[in-house]
Amino acid sequence: MARAVALATQGGYSKAILTGRANDCPSGRCCYPSIMKKTAANILQFLVIAERIKRELRHSWLSDGRRESVAEHTWHMSLLALLAHRHLEVPVRIEPVLKMIIVHDLVEALAGDVPFFEVGERKQAKAARELAAIEEIRSRVGGETGQEIHDLWHEFEARETLEARFAGALDYLEVQMQHNLADLDTWEPVEYDLVYTKMDKVCAHDAFLVELCGAVKEQAEAKMLAAGVDVDAVKRRLGLS
Repeated sequence: MARAVALATQGGYSKAILTGRANDCPSGRCCYPSIMKKTAANILQFLVIAERIKRELRHSWLSDGRRESVAEHTWHMSLLALLAHRHLEVPVRIEPVLKMIIVHDLVEALAGDVPFFEVGERKQAKAARELAAIEEIRSRVGGETGQEIHDLWHEFEARETLEARFAGALDYLEVQMQHNLADLDTWEPVEYDLVYTKMDKVCAHDAFLVELCGAVKEQAEAKMLAAGVDVDAVKRRLGLS
């Protein structure tokens, strides 16, 4: 009961809900069970929307040739965070990292996914659509949890905290890791360049992330070389050799 009272207090519910005493409830009976029922229904309704990221496909393919979903990218990032966080030069709190990863692409349930390298109208509208989506998510979830999801998403986007910078680095690293597992035919030519231009900056703040980034790039180079890509020409075009 104490925990229920605490949760109700956080949600701003009435004295009757907090105490469970009939004389505190205008209807003359305990109101808390009805609040629990409403909350359970609200969670289930929101999960109907969140399920869309299991079906929203990315410009990324799996090793068996199937396109990757947003949810699969999120899961892979979460596992990567768990595997990597103890090796960081500067420690981070893993709980907020995992929470940020869980919600970082949740807006795509409403706004859809736009590839990193895409140009044009969809890319130009991406930021505004995602801002509108996170506001809608906050409203639909409601209460303290809706605000938490909203704040975590904005923290991830701002990349100011150590946890957000770590999560942001993993976001880019995971993309390349998955590309390294996929057939090279699924890569766009611009993605040869992204091996060298996308990951380094977001990993530069931590020695272990720099090392991990280097290992991921080595895998990508080996894949390109095996397929006959002129890696030296790519580097020359980018001014790297």
